[in-house]
Amino acid sequence: MNGHRIILASQSPRRKQLLEWAEVPFEVMVQSTDESYPPEMPVPEVPVHIAREKAIAIRQKFESLHDANNIIIAADTVVVLGNTIIGKPKDREDALDILSRLSGNKHQVITGVVLLKGRQEIAFADITDVWFHPLTKEQIAFYVDKYQPYDKAGAYAIQEWIGVVGIKCISGDFYNVMGLPVSRVVTELKKME
Repeated sequence: MNGHRIILASQSPRRKQLLEWAEVPFEVMVQSTDESYPPEMPVPEVPVHIAREKAIAIRQKFESLHDANNIIIAADTVVVLGNTIIGKPKDREDALDILSRLSGNKHQVITGVVLLKGRQEIAFADITDVWFHPLTKEQIAFYVDKYQPYDKAGAYAIQEWIGVVGIKCISGDFYNVMGLPVSRVVTELKKME
């Protein structure tokens, strides 16, 4: 991206893969951050808030990143059923419960993205609607036991078995459900050149 050093502030293998597919040169830097948010914060603002905290933590940790030639990309994805944010499952029972609630229903996947370059910030949230077919208890248990989706918001990954057999349709960016609306990220990166 024209001499810019791009830093992905995420350990997510899916976000890394998506940027690689888009042929964006980048390096990964991570810093643990507090992922809490004010309880009164509107749901679509939550992943942007968390992404901003991740980006700021990286910039604070590495003084060299204050340089205007560096762009930090941070993202956070939440799954929302009704008006309730569903995080990563705590254990097997929680994963089974989450997928049982998503079964046969529509939910939203919201990814908040923050790009930082010097004092410039671009922040946005991308929303994809996802409808699951009704799933049997056996299907849900098979998926949880085989794929162990404990590091995934909503207890599933769209690119795995459950996405192939369980998702009826989506409205919005498929890659947003994987964790990064990569085409929009590339578009916003060009604005920062």
